[in-house]
Formats: sequence, C-alpha cells, structure tokens
Amino acid sequence: MLFGHDKTRPVDAAHALPGRATRMPVPSAHAVFTDRPIAPPFPDGLEVAVFGMGCFWGAERLFWRTDGVWTTAVGYAGGYTKNPTYEEVCSGRTGHAEVVLVAYDPTVVTYEALLKVFWEEHDPTQGNRQGNDVGTQYRSTLYYTSDAQKKTVEESRASYQAALTRDGHGEITTEIAPLGEFYYAEDYHQQYLSDAKNPNGYCGLAGTGVSCPIGLDVKGA
Repeated sequence: MLFGHDKTRPVDAAHALPGRATRMPVPSAHAVFTDRPIAPPFPDGLEVAVFGMGCFWGAERLFWRTDGVWTTAVGYAGGYTKNPTYEEVCSGRTGHAEVVLVAYDPTVVTYEALLKVFWEEHDPTQGNRQGNDVGTQYRSTLYYTSDAQKKTVEESRASYQAALTRDGHGEITTEIAPLGEFYYAEDYHQQYLSDAKNPNGYCGLAGTGVSCPIGLDVKGA
C-alpha cells in the first residue's frame, strides 16, 4: 500500500518502493522561458544548482523570477526509488525530496545569491515539513554539484545559523549532500504557477523573516 507509511519518518533503502526503468517524459520547453529547454544540454558557461525548500511549485517560481537564472525544472532527489511518480514521492516511501533544478549564468548571479533566496524564502528549521505541508518530501535540502558548491553551502549554513540564533530561532535541519540522481517530475508540475498554467495556484512557502548575511555580491545587477 502506498499510503500506509508515516510520512514524517524517513524510509530506508530496504523498504523503499522499487520504481521503474522508464523515465518520466520531459517537456521540450520551459513554460515561461519558452525558447529554452528544462533539461540538458545547457549552453556553455551555465552552472546547475539544486534546492529543496518544501512544495516545489512555489520554490520554482522564486528561482525563475531571479535575474541570471536561465531555466528551471522541478523533480525529485535524495531518495532510492527509480523514476518515481508524484504519488509515490508523496507517500513518503521513496526517500526523495521535492526539489528545483536551477541552471544559471554565474556572470550574472552568484551561487551565494541563489543561496540567499533559498535561506530567506522558507523556514529551514522545520525538519520534515514546511508549514502545513507535512512529510519527508517537504524537507529542506541543498544538493551540491561540486566541491566549490559544497564549501559555499557549508559557509552559508554557518552564517545563516548565526543569524537565526540571534533572532531566537532553532537549529537548521537542512539536508546537505552531493546530488545523486535527479528525476524530472511530471509535465503538469513543471512551472506549475506560471501564467500559462496556474498563476493563482497554491504556494505555502514562508520564510523566517531573518535576512541572510551572504549572497550580496550579485554581478550585473
């Protein structure tokens, strides 16, 4: 049964759903940046970052509205099940988090600036939930794609924890790990809150109100 699992309790590999060999079809173009793909190959010079900050609908919109971001996509990462469906991820039995893949131009926006968006626009202290969205798939995550990103993430976490502590907030629970397999979510989830799909759709993201002291060096702004 898909939904007989406590969704706030992480599943281990032995008890995860098996998934399937067939990959999810990926749309050929972004719903907002209609002349750009959401899957590689991307133009030379772009870099990729992956963020999980609760429901991926609102998180993706935050990033496609950020200057220097070239394209975005939503998907699943950090779990065990191969090519999971949305229903499987929501069951808590795949181990995945809902995440946003961001391809960006580092000559326009720095990774630090993207981390500033990440930290400030959700509550990274809530564990396996984000507001009313409850379950391991809504956990706060940062999956790095290089040693340089890892170093920057660790430094930014320490800086933001200090800011949160000064303001009376608890410990950051954000999962920090190397990016493994990124699985694209179903077509209807991609750019879900765009004008072409659901501009007035649900977004449950809410930050702590604490400013992040990093990511202020945005080139070209």
